[in-house]
Amino acid sequence: MLIAGVIVICVVLFALALLAPRLSRGPERATERAFGAGGRGASKAPGKLGTWLAKPFHTSSRAAGKSASGGRRARSKLPL
Repeated sequence: MLIAGVIVICVVLFALALLAPRLSRGPERATERAFGAGGRGASKAPGKLGTWLAKPFHTSSRAAGKSASGGRRARSKLPL
């Protein structure tokens, strides 16, 4: 379920960045804040467990950022 949610977030950010690059910055920052909060909370676990629990949040945040930047890059290449 979590994987499907991250995929939906990436698709929405890509589409938003493709249609309105400036307006996509706010939602991108909001998802980074949400994933960051989750990662910070998960990293409070002791030892290696904290690292392992925080990794999915870091990876999801990176995927969302790449998706939004990819949409903006694609927008710049469109013949509009």
